[in-house]
Amino acid sequence: MKSLLILFAFAMIISPIQAQNITLPLWNGTPPLQKEMDLKEEVVSEGIVRIGNVQIPTIEVYLPAKQIATGQAVVIFPGGGYGILAYDWEGTDFAKWLNSQGIAGIVVKYRLPKSASLTDPKEVPLMDAQRAIRLVRQNASGWNIDPTKVGIMGFSAGGHLASTLSTQYSHNVDRTMDAIDALSARPDFSILAYPVITFVNPAIHSGSMKALLGDNDTDDLKKRFSAELNVTEETPPTFLVHAGDDTGVPVENSLLYYAALRTKRVATSLHVYPNGGHGFAFGLGKGPVENWRNVLLDWMEAL
Repeated sequence: MKSLLILFAFAMIISPIQAQNITLPLWNGTPPLQKEMDLKEEVVSEGIVRIGNVQIPTIEVYLPAKQIATGQAVVIFPGGGYGILAYDWEGTDFAKWLNSQGIAGIVVKYRLPKSASLTDPKEVPLMDAQRAIRLVRQNASGWNIDPTKVGIMGFSAGGHLASTLSTQYSHNVDRTMDAIDALSARPDFSILAYPVITFVNPAIHSGSMKALLGDNDTDDLKKRFSAELNVTEETPPTFLVHAGDDTGVPVENSLLYYAALRTKRVATSLHVYPNGGHGFAFGLGKGPVENWRNVLLDWMEAL
């Protein structure tokens, strides 16, 4: 009996540590721009967890121990060409690593424009991204986060979403608003890893554009969703990392965004490694690119 009491007391002590992983829906009820359909989310785990046909978008929150918390938070958008989400490879794995550095990591399971349930697919990823950062700010006090230190991180097509949020954080569509919408969706900083940026330059990643815009690929929409054309002085400070041998999303995407940021005098840091290919994530076993996370941490500390 005494042993059971000790185990119970120990469980009560460690339970706050175990409760650091929280999952919340982005929206109450049916999300905006979505109709009720009997569609199921698709999850495939074959080395990498791939999620498709998202119907209930969420944030999965990983919080560091309070003793090491810096107050910074990073909202993470996994890539996958707007067709799937590489959910652990470019999502939860990074959230857990950020926790080890005292930084909150929040992974967004955002809706993908290829879902048949969406009424205006091109607007939905950005809407979910805006909602995610607003939810983090709403819960900042309870999560030991400084609401002025909430940044974003995006990989590949998730990088396109992150750059779109960085340049269109105040964009609105006609929908019912609530109190959370009064909070700012502007990121305090942006981290873009091998991002899709342009829909107008020859360096275009046609798969991402086709998935987001479908057949509605007018010149105006291509320009709207080319982040390098939408940078302003209010675009957040940005860290860019890319591999020169990336044949999936050419490095010119990062170069275009870097040049646009420089033109508007936005603080930016660009890191191009000769090798790494596309989708290197942590870059483990791929040579010097493996060190990019340490360079990132130095940049984040300097913020």
